[in-house]
Parts: sequence; structure tokens; C-alpha cells
Amino acid sequence: MSWFELENAAEIPSPSLLIYSDRVRENLTQMCRIAGDPARLRPHVKTHKLPQIVQMSLELGIRRFKCATLAEAEMLAQAAAPDALLACQPVGPNVARLKELSDAYPNTRFSCLLDDEEAALELSAAFAGSERALGAWLDIDVGMERTGVSDPDEAQALYALLSELPGLFVRGLHAYDGHVQAHDLTTRTAQADAAFAKLDALTAELKRTGFPVEQRIIGGSPSFSIHAKRQGIELSAGTSVLWDHGYGESFADLGFLPAALVLTRVVSKPGENRLCLDLGHKAIGSEMPPPRVHLLGLVEVVFIKHSEEHLVIETPSASELSVGSLLYGVPWHVCPTVALYDKALVVHGKRATEAWPITRGRSLRGEKF
Repeated sequence: MSWFELENAAEIPSPSLLIYSDRVRENLTQMCRIAGDPARLRPHVKTHKLPQIVQMSLELGIRRFKCATLAEAEMLAQAAAPDALLACQPVGPNVARLKELSDAYPNTRFSCLLDDEEAALELSAAFAGSERALGAWLDIDVGMERTGVSDPDEAQALYALLSELPGLFVRGLHAYDGHVQAHDLTTRTAQADAAFAKLDALTAELKRTGFPVEQRIIGGSPSFSIHAKRQGIELSAGTSVLWDHGYGESFADLGFLPAALVLTRVVSKPGENRLCLDLGHKAIGSEMPPPRVHLLGLVEVVFIKHSEEHLVIETPSASELSVGSLLYGVPWHVCPTVALYDKALVVHGKRATEAWPITRGRSLRGEKF
């Protein structure tokens, strides 16, 4: 049997999300190897959304985490994570929700990103007088052009303001270089170096004007090993925990293993060499053009059409399969794939033996809305 085949596959409904626990642990261990010290890691939990994987991380000495939603922040607190960074700027009702979360979980140190003065003032007003100040990271745009301050003078002014506002304490600078995507390591290194140079220049200027920068966070999975060679940097890769086929094809130099697969079955054979699988948009991340999944064991796969519940492909391997045949696939993009499932079936050895609920919503426990 291949590494991914289950002895109890006949018991598993399709489509299902499978997580191979041994491979997750190996990926976390590889992250620690690259970082050199687990204390340097701040893995992004948006990829897996699972407290059990947070626990595995804690066992390896990882203490800091990054998340995308308040629900993920609550999951981290419930998993006893000591440090949770909300990687966005809270606005509207999310300001009060973050304050409630901070009050409810005093053993977790919460922080968030900021790139706007008015948002900073609103958070300061919410947390002023609180026993627990909110950590603030100044978000710097180093080329992603999505969030963050790009003008150095504006960044300095906002950093100075954050240092003075009651209810907040400045943790340092944050940058995400998701635009660093070159397959060639030499080119990717040059891209990552250019992004880091912007962060480094701002750090030097802040220090020159009397604002010491205690901590800096930069990077995603593609630039992870590059930034790991720098001193005094927190590393916030996330996809590396589960890995996927897109990154596996592009960044094989990182040495991570696909640890999350989708299980699907043939539900129809609508023509010669043609298969219809129960792996529609609602079962595999589909924000990218096809191919959206790498189907293990099939050759010369051509993607014909993809709809809500069905994926139609053509392959010479079709003659070897019948209606009901089972297939395993590596998601092209694992993060949105995980978000489609309410639970992951966890593989220990060669059997799926338990289900782990996924924190896929955005509500906090007990919320009305």
C-alpha cells in the first residue's frame, strides 16, 4: 500500500478531508529545524484551524502563533497558546469582540496589526484602563500591496503614536511578503531580501529617532528558509504545517510533506476516459484556475469541468476505475480547502481513527451574531 492509502477506506464517506498526524509532526519538526529554535516560530493557524495541531506545536516548544480571525484567536486561547497575534486590523464590532476575548482568556497574550491612526485610537479607547493592554504591531507593506504602511514617514509617525496611546503596548513591526513566489531559489532570495530591506531600513530609522524595535515578524512559507538566516526575526509560515501541491511543485527545496489529502470517489463515468468525482467547489479550494487537486495514481489528467458538487476529468486511467472507485488527492491550495470542512478525519498509521472539529466559522463561543 502507498503511504496515503487507508486500511479502513471503505468506512470513510466522500468527499472527506484527511490529515496524516505523523506527517504533520514531521512538518512541524522541519519548521523547527529551519528556524534553528522553536522560539523563533509564529506559525499561522489559518491553514489548519485545529487546536490539536496547536497542542502538537506546543509540545515542540512553539509558543507564539498567528491567526486570521477572532474565532481562531479564541481557539488558540482555548488550546492554552501563550501568545496569539490577530493578523488583521480590528474595526467595527470586532474591537469590542477582541476586548471581550482578551478579558475572557487572561493566560493568552493577545495582539493585533495596525496601519491606521483612527483604528489605533478606537482600540486605545477600548483597552484604556484595562488590566491587560493590547499588543500592537505596526503593519508594514513591503510589496504585497494589501495592508500595511508603505511610506516611511507615515510609518514613523504611527509608530510614535502607538508608543504613546493608553491601552496599547507596541510589540514591534510586522511584514508579510506573500508576493515572494519565484520558483527559483536565487530569484526568490533576491525578492525576499528586497522586501526585508524595506523593513530593515524602517527599523534603523526608528531606532535612530529613539524608538527601539523589540521584535519583527516577516515572511510566509515561500520565504521562510530565507528569513530564517537572519537574526532576531520571528517567522510566520503557515502552509508548511500541512503543505499542498501548489507549494510542493514550486518550493520543493523546503522539504515539507503533504499532510492533508481529500478522499473522493467516482460517482459516474460519462464518457470514454472520462470520470465524474464527488469533489466539487464545496470540497476543494477553487479560488485558483485548474488544476485544483493533484489526484494520486492517475496519469495525464485533464480537468474538463468543475461545479458545486462534481469534478469531471479525463484520463487514460479511467479504464482501470469503476463507479464507486476511491481516489486520494493533494489540494493545490490547502488553506481554503480546510475551510470547506467542519471536521478532519485524522489518520494514525494506516487508519482514520478520529475526527477533529475545524474552527471554520467566525463567531466566538456564545455569541448572538
